[in-house]
Amino acid sequence: MSLSPQPNCPVCSKQEKLLLCKACKVQRYCGREHQTVDRDNHKKACKGIKKALQDLDEEEQKLRAFPGDFMTPANVFENNAGQFWGIVGTRPYMSSRFALVDALLKVKTRAAVQSCLDHVMDILRLCRSDNLGVRDFAPALFLRLGKDQECYDFVKWWATTGRRGDYDWGNTDLPYLDVRDADAFEACDLYTGRYPELSHTVAVTLIKTRMLHDLRSLQDFTTTTTLAEIAPQLPQEILDHIRGQSVSTIIAGKVEFMYSNDQGPAIEELKVQVKELYEAVKKENKHLWPALLRPGNNLTARLAGYANGTKEQMQLVLQCSYDSWVETPGAIDLIREQVENDAGN
Repeated sequence: MSLSPQPNCPVCSKQEKLLLCKACKVQRYCGREHQTVDRDNHKKACKGIKKALQDLDEEEQKLRAFPGDFMTPANVFENNAGQFWGIVGTRPYMSSRFALVDALLKVKTRAAVQSCLDHVMDILRLCRSDNLGVRDFAPALFLRLGKDQECYDFVKWWATTGRRGDYDWGNTDLPYLDVRDADAFEACDLYTGRYPELSHTVAVTLIKTRMLHDLRSLQDFTTTTTLAEIAPQLPQEILDHIRGQSVSTIIAGKVEFMYSNDQGPAIEELKVQVKELYEAVKKENKHLWPALLRPGNNLTARLAGYANGTKEQMQLVLQCSYDSWVETPGAIDLIREQVENDAGN
């Protein structure tokens, strides 16, 4: 099921005059009655978020009030942003913030996902070197919010500057996460080479899958008999609006695709790229694609350390990525087709 673009009541789907849950602040209801009806479903996640918020507030107040010593400076939020993990005294705060992200992920609303992304990006602002590994979570959060270009820019930074051996993580004057409007149609080499960031390769696979779906939709839009009959009678701005509503921001920003009558070559190129990415993920972790089709208890397994290629690595990536795939129409079906083809060969 796709993430709703507008807040709605989970009981009746009403979108007007909604009441915000005061505890978690990421779920809304049409009124007290339906909030009570949904209480059993929402209670566990709500309590988890409320506790995580309280714990984070306590840790932040401690850190802000700390007078400073030889290990932890005073005013770290103002003077040491970007270097937090190197300061031992900040780690309880950072762990509490990560725990809040984990709690928020239990609620499937746009507000919860946006809040998750805001916290993840601020954790990265405070700790550029990302010792907590939140960069595994960010791509899927971007994608769930429909921010496909921002997602691609994020993973490209980590695949380029983020992999440089001479990048000084402690120097906050250096550019950080500064890639903008990268070409998502480019070749996949950055994400299919040796030791890729698996969660990022999975995210790029989904981006390319969405792009493929978008171009197929545009092709259908152009060739549909009914549309061909009525299009000459419609103002150009209406046709442009219809096209724009049927595709993601990446495709909508490409004039050469939006107004082409033949998407065939681009569709064929994306099919090849999706296959390359699929194979790269399969090579890196054979458990991932089958688990995406049948996740079972992998979505609730407790996460710990892992080695590349292991079931534990798959569980981490699956828990980061699963919702973004489920919320993308047709995406899991495409992977199912690939897995079934593998089984038949």
